[in-house]
Amino acid sequence: MTITAPHTSTDIAVHATNLSKIYGAGTTRVEALRGVEVSFARGKFTAIMGPSGSGKSTLMHCLAGLDDASGGSIYIGGTDISKLNDDALTKMRREKVGFVFQSFNLVPTLTAEANILLPLALAGKKHDAAWLETIVATLGLKDRLTHKPHELSGGQQQRVAVARALLTRPEVVFGDEPTGNLDSRTGAEVLSLLRSSTREMGQTIIMVTHDAIAASYADTVLLMKDGELVGQLEDPTVESVTQALSGLGV
Repeated sequence: MTITAPHTSTDIAVHATNLSKIYGAGTTRVEALRGVEVSFARGKFTAIMGPSGSGKSTLMHCLAGLDDASGGSIYIGGTDISKLNDDALTKMRREKVGFVFQSFNLVPTLTAEANILLPLALAGKKHDAAWLETIVATLGLKDRLTHKPHELSGGQQQRVAVARALLTRPEVVFGDEPTGNLDSRTGAEVLSLLRSSTREMGQTIIMVTHDAIAASYADTVLLMKDGELVGQLEDPTVESVTQALSGLGV
């Protein structure tokens, strides 16, 4: 199944064509992705869902350049990342991709502000002070910048991770179960922040989740099964997502 948003190419942040991923060989051969064709509209929040083993995490890792695809092409901001060498791929991820993981991935010895600035510091680049101030204000972190991770709640730590992901104005932010370690109330706050980043900052977000409530914050939900895209929901609700997952045997 081909999933293509009704937008022009200039409105597409990420695009994959004929994407495949194969693990093992012979009797252990597994097709994790089977000729996936998908486009993600710029400035939209998309959730990817499916049963365990459906290929949703593999798809995200390939799209983000964290894992090599076995075949096909992936474009981020017009760049075919499948043709990049390791150094160029590392630079691309640093400049064009943001990540928000379940485990926060903050450096415990650094302050919140230093954690936010870390990607640019590693790249030897200066940050845009006005943009940093905007992000910090939007995420409610102004009074927490001098705190280290152990001095922050789980929700505050994830806000720092979101701020870090947004700082470089990336083409896309990938979220891997970003609320998996948070309680429901804090998770809702983080999801609201992700959604507002698309609507107020024009950020493109692609999130993998198993949670129907989390998916309901997205503009679009893509459904996967057996390494293929098998459905799409627009303006999802908890009820519509739950029903769709039920149809996939989840």
